Amino acid sequence: MYLLTCLFMLVMIMVSVGFFTLLERKVLSYMQIRKGPNKVGYLGLMQPFSDGFKLFFSENIFPLNSNYLIYYLCPAFSLVQSLFIWCLFPYYINCLSFKFGFIFFLCCSSLGVYGLIICGWASNSIYSILGCLRSVSQAISYEVSISLIMFVYFFMLNSYNLMDYYFFQSDLWFMFFSLPLFFCWLSCCMAETNRSPFDFSEGESELVSGFNVEYGSGGFALLFISEYSSIIFMCMLTVVVFMGANFDSLFFYLKIVFLCFFFIWVRSSLPRYRYDKLMYLAWKSYLPISLNYLFFFFFIKMMIFYHFFL
Repeated sequence: MYLLTCLFMLVMIMVSVGFFTLLERKVLSYMQIRKGPNKVGYLGLMQPFSDGFKLFFSENIFPLNSNYLIYYLCPAFSLVQSLFIWCLFPYYINCLSFKFGFIFFLCCSSLGVYGLIICGWASNSIYSILGCLRSVSQAISYEVSISLIMFVYFFMLNSYNLMDYYFFQSDLWFMFFSLPLFFCWLSCCMAETNRSPFDFSEGESELVSGFNVEYGSGGFALLFISEYSSIIFMCMLTVVVFMGANFDSLFFYLKIVFLCFFFIWVRSSLPRYRYDKLMYLAWKSYLPISLNYLFFFFFIKMMIFYHFFL
């Protein structure tokens, strides 16, 4: 049953990635006052499947200067990494209980940058290498803030288990008493998943699609699926940590869909940041805010401990 549950979850993730791309193209088109994909199937609902077939069955290109083996294994590694992290999805039955789910998330998310590095390096292209160098510095900068923000709630809950967020938020969402931290978390999630306005690893205007410029056909499709599954996972984690994790409710999944829409909304509204401003934002804005919140919650925890146990 555990294997069947995991297999069903992976199939649903793949389907959700396909329809997330359809949602993105529809929202972007309506914000630009046009219809978007509406030809394939009823209202364009079959468009993700036709795009998938087109990508996987198109001609594959062999760059002469690339490292062939690593070049072709890297997209599969990125896909496995982005799907492996979905083990944290909290089931009530037929699933492992992750007591250290928070630590597991940090370990798996830190591995994601290796896929970008290896893709850029193995392609042996100047644009790819520039894109992967940007992604390395960006990921290192924003993972620090993400880790500190999650440690804030570890001090409050005294647990690494994501299921505990469900019990502690039954009456009040964490978003309401740490609203600045919530906005910092949203920005860090966009930077971590390389989404606008922080998509510097694949800046089309100056890097010709960045680290994945040499990939076409199936390799590009795998990189595409891994990026979008990571976005959906970060939306799910945001709902779990900040917005009440009632997994039995349909409202939980509607909140995930709204956050996915929010990612698309930001992409259609904001221009790309300048790179030095991105680094300034990480080290001069988000890091001090998250550190202050960390010390604040730590001292509150110590005061409660002193009051009740001493």
